[in-house]
Amino acid sequence: MNGVFITGSNTEVGKTTVAVEIIKRLSEKRHVKVRKPVETNCELVDGSYVPKDAIALNKACGSNEALTIVCPNCFALEASPEEASASIGKPLSLDDLVRACNDDIGNSFVFVEGAGGLYSPIAERSLNSDLAARLHLPVIIVVRDELGAVCQGLLAIEAAKKNNLKIVCLVLNEINSNTLFNKESLAAYTDVPILPFSKDSLEFFYSEIESLI
Repeated sequence: MNGVFITGSNTEVGKTTVAVEIIKRLSEKRHVKVRKPVETNCELVDGSYVPKDAIALNKACGSNEALTIVCPNCFALEASPEEASASIGKPLSLDDLVRACNDDIGNSFVFVEGAGGLYSPIAERSLNSDLAARLHLPVIIVVRDELGAVCQGLLAIEAAKKNNLKIVCLVLNEINSNTLFNKESLAAYTDVPILPFSKDSLEFFYSEIESLI
């Protein structure tokens, strides 16, 4: 598989927001397909669960693929995919998610979004790190740019390296404006590229991410 796996240091770090911008840029020059193999906290609309993140990702690449291919596993419970699937008696296996990510990808560049952080449970007895490893994809790690980001970032980097995952970069997502020096602090402890992400720095971000993927 040719592509990348995006994950976070935790939930609510803006992983999908960052992913959408990367996908839009990559789609200008490549044929990109997106896969969000499982999504929780989905709303039931007209008898079907609506995977909000998967919809945003699919729209970003301009794909006409059916959501049932992009995100075949949707659950209402706001919990880890492992817990959400087990709660309705339909536990997901890692094999289920690997098949979903490989479904009808052809020669496309595949952008896979996980659920939560690298050590978040994504299937029965399986973590996001297990899925990235099975797909043989390099990872992009998104960290919320806030107090504590250095610790969160270094822990996520350590987790990726422990699982023999290649790291494309770590993205510092500035959701709220701050005067912290997290990029410089992280760079002092790792050789992983650190990219700042904010609405005011998109062009710089685009140029940097294109050089890495």
